[in-house]
Amino acid sequence: MDQTHQVDQTHQVDWDPRSEEVLADQIAAYDEMRRRCSVAYSPYGNWAVLRHEDTVRILTDHETFSNAVSHHVSVPNGMDPPEHSAYRAIVDRYYTAERMAAFEPACRRIVAALVAALPRDAEVDLMAAFAEPFANQVQCAFMGWPPSLHQPLREWTKKNHRATLAMDREAMSAVALEFDSYIRHELDTRRAAGAEAPEDTTTDLLREGFDGRPLTDDEIVSIVRTWTVGELATIAASVGIIGHYLATHPETQAQLRGQPGALEHASDEILRIHAPLIANRRRTTKDMTIAGRDVPAGERVVVVWASANRDETVFGDPDEFRLDRDPAQNLLYGTGIHYCPGAPLARLELRVVLEELFAGTSVIEPAVGAQPVRGAYPASGFSSLPLRIR
Repeated sequence: MDQTHQVDQTHQVDWDPRSEEVLADQIAAYDEMRRRCSVAYSPYGNWAVLRHEDTVRILTDHETFSNAVSHHVSVPNGMDPPEHSAYRAIVDRYYTAERMAAFEPACRRIVAALVAALPRDAEVDLMAAFAEPFANQVQCAFMGWPPSLHQPLREWTKKNHRATLAMDREAMSAVALEFDSYIRHELDTRRAAGAEAPEDTTTDLLREGFDGRPLTDDEIVSIVRTWTVGELATIAASVGIIGHYLATHPETQAQLRGQPGALEHASDEILRIHAPLIANRRRTTKDMTIAGRDVPAGERVVVVWASANRDETVFGDPDEFRLDRDPAQNLLYGTGIHYCPGAPLARLELRVVLEELFAGTSVIEPAVGAQPVRGAYPASGFSSLPLRIR
């Protein structure tokens, strides 16, 4: 075990979420654990909460389950009210219906070009050729960043994942500093341009204020880091998961090609079945009991979206694709005060991806003789996804 792994033996260990057995098929492992031990303690000092009911309880009780879990500034995700509320009001302004409508043409141009470039009647890795460049390009377009950042950010995403998987604190700090340097450069460029600065999301953030003062660079960088990690990693994973599902469920693919109005709801349902984001952290503020397990104050709790959204007591057969489910039960974007602010953008992007894929192809199917490579914790989805497109 790497020296950065701190094994906690305070409580009885129930499982190891980073074991080879779990990583071989995370979704299946979470299903099994949810039925056997729905609140499970790991050797890394975390309590994993796997049931839907318990997850909703945690997400809607921010007084007992704090979001302030990081030693670093995290705006607004790592904050609790009242501090969280004021920052969240700033963030929400960037995901209004008006902003989404204004951004859709740029998003569609990116998707259409990537779809047109996909080889036909040949094996293609959808992650490398489509999902990852899409997430990268669309985030840069949303922020107003130059194409010169595409490749550095793509490499940064991979380094960030490797450092997180290894729990290498030194590497994680170095990766964070690298990202900060990209954003600070964009901020400095706009300040130097003055009135000639481009009218884009990054410039708008420089004009934001909090408590009677401008946002600091640290605050802006923290906000943008959250947006960018969510976009580059989670959206790429989402596109891969949806592509794999369509290829391996031709009847659903045919159904959705004929139901353009159902695409947003369909993407939510596919991503309920196979989560693009594995988990999120909280910290207990007082002694508490969850599903019969006594959890002391100050403990780290991990809500496992990839399990809660497959809870049989809520969804029946978790693998059944249904468009008539109650959307309020789907925790894809969370619930409560920390509901993902970027959900409107994610839904827009995934809808446009499906629209353009269906418009530019006739069939999406698995590649012959080549198998997908699953993503490794803390990621989900696939790191490689060979498909054939016609």
